Amino acid sequence: MARNTSLYFRIVEGRNLPAKDVSGTSDPYCIVKVDNEVVARTATVWKNLSPFWGEEYTLHLPMGFHSLSFHVMDEDTIGHDDVIGKITLSKEAIGSQAKGLDCWLNLTRVDPDEEVQGEIHLSLELLKDTEKISLRCQVIEARDLAPRDISGTSDPFTRVIFNNHSAETSIIKKTRFPHWGETLELELDPEELREEGTVTVEVWDWDMVGRNDFLGKVEIPFACLHKTPPLEGWFRLLPLGNNEVDAGGKLGALRLKVRLVEDRILPSVYYQPLIDLLVESVISPTEVEDSSALTMLEEVNTVESRQDVAMTLVKIYLGQGLVVPFLDYLNTREVNNTSDPNTLFRSNSLSSKAMEQFMKAVGMLYLHEVLKPIINRIFDEKKYIELDPCKIDLNRTRRISFKGAVSEAEVRDSSVEMLQSYLTSIIESIVGSVDQCPPVMRVAFKQLHKRVEEQFAEPENEDVKYLAISGFFFLRFFAPAILTPKLFQLRDQHADTRTSRTLLLLAKALQSVGNLGLQLGHGKEQWMAPLHPIILRSVASVKDFLDKLIDIDHDIVSEVPQRAVFMPSVTVKEGFLHKHKAEGPQLLSRFAYKKRYFWLTSETLSYAKTPEWQVRSSIPIQCVCAVERVDENAFQQQNVMQVITQDNEGQLHTMYIQSKNVNELNQWLSAIRKVSIYNERMLPSFHPGAHRSGKWTCCLQADRAVTGCSKTHSAVTLGDWSDPLDPDVETQTIYKQLLQGRDKLRKKYLEMPDSHQTSSSKENISPDIHPDGAECNVQLMKPGQSAAARLLAVIDDLEQAHATFQRRETEDSTSVILNP
Repeated sequence: MARNTSLYFRIVEGRNLPAKDVSGTSDPYCIVKVDNEVVARTATVWKNLSPFWGEEYTLHLPMGFHSLSFHVMDEDTIGHDDVIGKITLSKEAIGSQAKGLDCWLNLTRVDPDEEVQGEIHLSLELLKDTEKISLRCQVIEARDLAPRDISGTSDPFTRVIFNNHSAETSIIKKTRFPHWGETLELELDPEELREEGTVTVEVWDWDMVGRNDFLGKVEIPFACLHKTPPLEGWFRLLPLGNNEVDAGGKLGALRLKVRLVEDRILPSVYYQPLIDLLVESVISPTEVEDSSALTMLEEVNTVESRQDVAMTLVKIYLGQGLVVPFLDYLNTREVNNTSDPNTLFRSNSLSSKAMEQFMKAVGMLYLHEVLKPIINRIFDEKKYIELDPCKIDLNRTRRISFKGAVSEAEVRDSSVEMLQSYLTSIIESIVGSVDQCPPVMRVAFKQLHKRVEEQFAEPENEDVKYLAISGFFFLRFFAPAILTPKLFQLRDQHADTRTSRTLLLLAKALQSVGNLGLQLGHGKEQWMAPLHPIILRSVASVKDFLDKLIDIDHDIVSEVPQRAVFMPSVTVKEGFLHKHKAEGPQLLSRFAYKKRYFWLTSETLSYAKTPEWQVRSSIPIQCVCAVERVDENAFQQQNVMQVITQDNEGQLHTMYIQSKNVNELNQWLSAIRKVSIYNERMLPSFHPGAHRSGKWTCCLQADRAVTGCSKTHSAVTLGDWSDPLDPDVETQTIYKQLLQGRDKLRKKYLEMPDSHQTSSSKENISPDIHPDGAECNVQLMKPGQSAAARLLAVIDDLEQAHATFQRRETEDSTSVILNP
C-alpha cells in the first residue's frame, strides 16, 4: 500500500526581529528546509523588523520527511548573510494537530551540533567465543552529510563507543559521501553482556585547527545485538539532542501556518466502485434534483475543505474525460435553485469553487500568455499611481515637471493616464485571446451560457448569461491574478507597496469590466470615476468576446481519460537558464556556462540560443531517468541541477543547468519531475557531484559508471496547477471527506425518525392487492435512500480495506525500528 504525504505551509509574517545592520534595522528573508534540503526562499523585506511575507507552498513528499525548519536570515550586500534564528517542527508535532498549526512561534538560536543530516550504512554483531567477547561494527559508508568546511564538503570520520570502549575509522577528506569499508572491534568484559547500555556511532568532521565538528550520531540498544543475524542497514543520523532555547522571544517570532496530510493509498481496484458512483452522477442522472453521490458529497463538505474537494473533483473528472458534464451537472443545479439572477454564483458553493479550480487547472498557461507581458511591464515601470485623495502622498512621487512641487491634481492626472494605458492593454489582450483559450474552457462556458439562458429567458435578464461567464472569467480568474501575480506564478516575488497599489486599482477596474459596468457610481469609491468611461466603452467588446468564446463545437473537446491537465504540445514552463558545456570541465566558471532559452512540454525538454532561434536541441521526456540538485562544490556554483537521460543502448548522459535562484531551481526540478513521473526507467540513486579530474567530486570514486551515492528524489515536487492526475490519491481524498460525513448521511437517508416509526405502528397501512390475490405491505422509502445505501456501502468497504491492509502491514513489520 503506497503512502502519500503532502505538506502545506504559509510563512505569514515576523515580529520583533533583532537589528543586524548598523542602521538599526534588518533586511529579513526566510529559508525553508525539509530535512535540511532547501525547498523555498521568501522575498527579502528591506529595512523592517516586523516583515510581512504571506508566501505559501505545497510540497508532495511520497517518501515522507522528518522535520521542517524555517531559518530567518538578514541579507547583506557585502559578505555573508547573518543568521537571525530558526524554528524547527518535527513531523510528529505537525501531524498531532488535525487542523494544522496556525500560531506565533519564537525563534531559537542556530546550534551547529543540531544541524545534522544524512545517513550511515552500518553492520553490527556481537561475537562470542571461548577466548574473547567483542563488538564488531562494520562502517561501510555514509551519504548526504552536512557540509562543515568552507569548500562545501567535510572531512568525516566515525567513532564507535560502548561504555568506556571506543574505536575510530580513518579520515576521508573533502567529501559528504565517504566510503570507509572498515571494521572496528571493541573487546568487552563478560559482565558487560548483562548491561542494558547503548552503542553509539558518531560521525565527526576533522579539522586541523580547532575542535572537530559534529555531523550526527546513531544510538543502538545493546540488547538488539544479542539477536541474530547481524544488524545491518542505513541509519538516519540524529543531533546531539540539546534542548533548543527560544531565548525568551529576544530573537523575535514568526507566524506560521502548517498542515500535514498523510494518506495510505490502496490499489486502484478498491477505489473503482466510488469512481463509478461519481461518474454515474453526471452521465446518467435521472433528474438533476435527485440525490446522487455528488450531491451527498456536497452535503457533508465543510466550508474549510470545499476548495480542496472542488479541485480534487475537477481532477477526477478530467482524468475520466468528463469534466464538462461534471461542471454542467453542478452548474445546472445551481442555476435551477437560484430565483434572483443577481445572486447567481455569488456564494462559495461547490459549483462556484469547482469552476474556479477548473479554470486554474486547465487555463493557467493561457492566463500567463494573456497577462504576463503587461504584468511584467507594470513591475518594471514601478510608477507611483493613486486616485484616492486620502491616500495621495506627494513625497512618494517623482517630480513630473521642473516647474516646482508636484500638485495633487498632477499626481491624479498622471495616475489616470497610466491606469487607462494599463487597463486598455489588459482588456485588449483578453478580448483578443479567443483562439488561445483552451477548448475545454470554452465548451464549459458554452454549457453554462445555455443553462442560464434557459432559466432566465426574460428580456430584462438579457445580460445574466453574459454576467454568469464574465463573473468567473474576469472576477475569479483574471482579476485575482492581477491582484496577486505571485500566487498565479506570473512573478517570482510579491509586488512592493507601490506596485501592489497599482495592481489593486487595476483589479478593481477589471472587476467592473466583468460586471459589464452595471454597478458603476453606486459604491463608495467615487474617486474611481475617471476610469468609468473606458470601462463602459469596453462593455460591447467584452460581450462580443464572450459570444465568440462560446462559439465552438462541443465535439472539439476530447472526452477521453487523460493523465495530465495540459496537452502534450503545450509548453508547461519556459525561460532562460545557463547550460554547462558538455566538454571543458577545466574552463573557468564564467566560460563553462552558456545562456540558453529552455522550453518544457510533456514530451520534450528543448533549448536554443534565444526564444526566436529556429534551431532547437531537444531531449525526449521519456528518456529522462532522474532530475536532481548538484552540490555546490561540483562546479563552485550555486543552484545547479542535472537532468540524467538514458539512450537506447542504456548509456547515461547528464546535462547540467544553472538557475538564477533557489526558487527557480525548485520550480524547474518540480516541473521536469512531474512530466517524467510515469517514466519506467527512473534511477534509484545518483551522483550529486560531477565526474572531474578522473573522479566523482561527491564520493571520490574513480569509476564514472559506479552506482550513485545518494538517493534520488524524483517524486518530490511542488504542488500547483500542473500536478499530474492521480485518480487513486484523488479518490482517497473524496473517501476521507465522505467518511467524516458518514454518520450524517446515514441519519438523514437511512434512519427513520422516532415519530414516524410510532405513527406507522399505530396506523393501519392498506396493503397492495396483487392480481393473484396476494397481499403485500409496501414500505415507503425516503428520497435518495437507495443512492445513499449504495454510497455508504462503498464507504464501509473502503474503510474495511484500509483496516485489512493496515493489519497486514503491522504483521509484516518484524524489523526493529531504531530511528523512527
